[in-house]
Amino acid sequence: MTSIPSSRATVRIDAWLWAIRAYKTRSAATAACRAGHVRVNGNPVKASQTVVPGDTVRVRQPGFERILEVRRLIAKRVGAEAASHCFTDHTPERPAAPALGLPQRDRGAGRPTKKDRREMERLRGED
Repeated sequence: MTSIPSSRATVRIDAWLWAIRAYKTRSAATAACRAGHVRVNGNPVKASQTVVPGDTVRVRQPGFERILEVRRLIAKRVGAEAASHCFTDHTPERPAAPALGLPQRDRGAGRPTKKDRREMERLRGED
């Protein structure tokens, strides 16, 4: 793994987010910083903000917010397993999506027949 030598103990936040695979591209990480979706220690940051081990990074992604703690600095993108050693994920578990109780057909069963459609309407209360 390519960690940063101790003489240069900081890395840009956009590069770090890209390296740990929070974003697919570095420009996407930069755009997220610019849009205010990234916070370090509770403060919104620019893409050029540096991070150090121990910082808490909040990344807002569609549908949820990830809370990451910087454990190791990394500036180059590495494999997913190696990247997972560079942060601690403190993100709370997302609640399971509620089941609506709607009938589901088996995949590949084709279109519902008239009888099936009437049964589904009766279950929904659409008599």
